[in-house]
Amino acid sequence: MSIKNKVQLITYPDSLGGNLSTLQGLLNNQFAGVFDGGVHILPPYPSSGDRGFAPISYFEIDSRFGSWGDLKEIAKTHDVMLDLMVNHVSQKSVYFADYLEKGEESAYSRLFIPVEDVWENKEPDETDLEKIFRRRKFPWSTYEVGATRSAKRIWTTFGKEEPSEQIDIDVKSHEARELLASILQNFRNNNIRLVRLDAIGYVIKKMGTNCFFVEPEINEFIDWIVEVAKENNLELLPEVHSHFSIQRKLSDRGMWIYDFILPYMILEAIVNKEGQRFIDYLRHRPASQFTMLDCHDGIPIKPDLDGIVSSADARKVVDHCLRNGANLSLVFSESYKDTDGFDVHQIRGTWYSMMNCNDDAYIASRALQFFTPGIPQVYYVGLLAGENDTESVRLTGEGREINRHNFTSEEIAQALKKPIVQRLMKLIKLRNTHEAFNGSIQSMDYENGQIIIYWKNERHFCHLHCNLQTNQTQVEYSGENNSIISYNL
Repeated sequence: MSIKNKVQLITYPDSLGGNLSTLQGLLNNQFAGVFDGGVHILPPYPSSGDRGFAPISYFEIDSRFGSWGDLKEIAKTHDVMLDLMVNHVSQKSVYFADYLEKGEESAYSRLFIPVEDVWENKEPDETDLEKIFRRRKFPWSTYEVGATRSAKRIWTTFGKEEPSEQIDIDVKSHEARELLASILQNFRNNNIRLVRLDAIGYVIKKMGTNCFFVEPEINEFIDWIVEVAKENNLELLPEVHSHFSIQRKLSDRGMWIYDFILPYMILEAIVNKEGQRFIDYLRHRPASQFTMLDCHDGIPIKPDLDGIVSSADARKVVDHCLRNGANLSLVFSESYKDTDGFDVHQIRGTWYSMMNCNDDAYIASRALQFFTPGIPQVYYVGLLAGENDTESVRLTGEGREINRHNFTSEEIAQALKKPIVQRLMKLIKLRNTHEAFNGSIQSMDYENGQIIIYWKNERHFCHLHCNLQTNQTQVEYSGENNSIISYNL
């Protein structure tokens, strides 16, 4: 299949009205013509934690959200993307439960990764641990395994609990590949079109390395899963938060990638009212990327921007966001912090709040996103110009909940009346329908405080002027019968 060059929605299955059936109604009615590129539905499976990202089973849909039938109905009118957490499954999955009960006698024993299998019976020391790009204090958890209930350390990259809810799988094993292939086949059978490979950078564990995007082993795994996806007519989108050079390697292999650098570039341009770095970046980035500004986690900083943006510059943008109510996730490993101690992994908050709830700044940032080559995605909170949900953070203790508000049908109806939401949906429809965006950028410049981007496709053109000093944004584009249409966004 080919990916549509139109705007996509990102949403949880229950975040817009409570379930998949309500989401379908919104897509076909209130959002008609808005998300013609499709919808990325964040994990709708039964899960034991991390809001869906600790999947118990990929072969079921959590009954609170709906059913595979509901997803098939959405897929009749919109391409659907789902997540495949290639790195891990839930502690509550039948696979791990069987392993805990039977130990090495379990049919799934080779699905998981004992620490001694990575370190070849050597005890990892602090030097070994400092090499690893860790997401928790130790990259393993201890479980009581088998009839003897003997303590066993199993690799767990993620998880705030101890022991972790998210159990890494050994993607080199026959058992793991059989499981992953069956999941992709099930996606195909349910008319899913796109699959995001969540946490793919962490799948290879190897002594003496940082256990992140370990080559050449990861290349073999990527080649394998790409072939399985092709057999099932699925497009893959690997999710990798790392140094930009790794994203380039994936792009060089012909894969779609995420542009995790773009959110900061646009944020910095709006905050500092200076656009030269944004333009310079556009001139050198690969075009085959999915673009986003906000998401369910946060705005990437480290390690995504390492070698591109200094810690001094990044601090200014981080401080702006903190003043507007954001919170931060931090780099855990000392060796991956900057020499001056800068350790911000992601900035967490709604994009609208980061724009200081300024409608003109917000629409300017979206225009810059949509005029950047790639497939634009809009997160549901950003779509409705949602503000920081600090109460959810207070109640849950989870910083990411600041940008994960669940909107009731009544709240959605009220949000759709906001002028900024109406302006955004009008802009999305222009991005979806104008033929210029199926051509190429003819010119991009930053002059006199304005970012200017010019798209052209034969006789069709679309011209953006974004004044960073005033946040006033204007588009001029070709219409029918050789007319020229111009308006302020």
